Amino acid sequence: MAKAMTKSQIMAQLAEANGVTKKAAAEFVESLVGMAYKGAEDGFTIPGLGKLVLVNRKARMGRNPATGETIQIPAKRVLKFRIAKAAKDSVL
Repeated sequence: MAKAMTKSQIMAQLAEANGVTKKAAAEFVESLVGMAYKGAEDGFTIPGLGKLVLVNRKARMGRNPATGETIQIPAKRVLKFRIAKAAKDSVL
């Protein structure tokens, strides 16, 4: 299995593929990430890749694996990424 690409490798590849500088590619990615953070509460979609959604989890009972003791896990809000069908089909 190949190693994951680093941030600088991703920026270099984006810059080369689109004929822009590495700095411009980095600025574009940073602005996309900023938009995703701001829009996550309403659901932020990147067409062909997936969607960021905010989900409310209910409180539930859990188990401490070290002691076996049951514990109450409180309700909380979590951020999930739902992968797009097109991305699943192309990878799998």
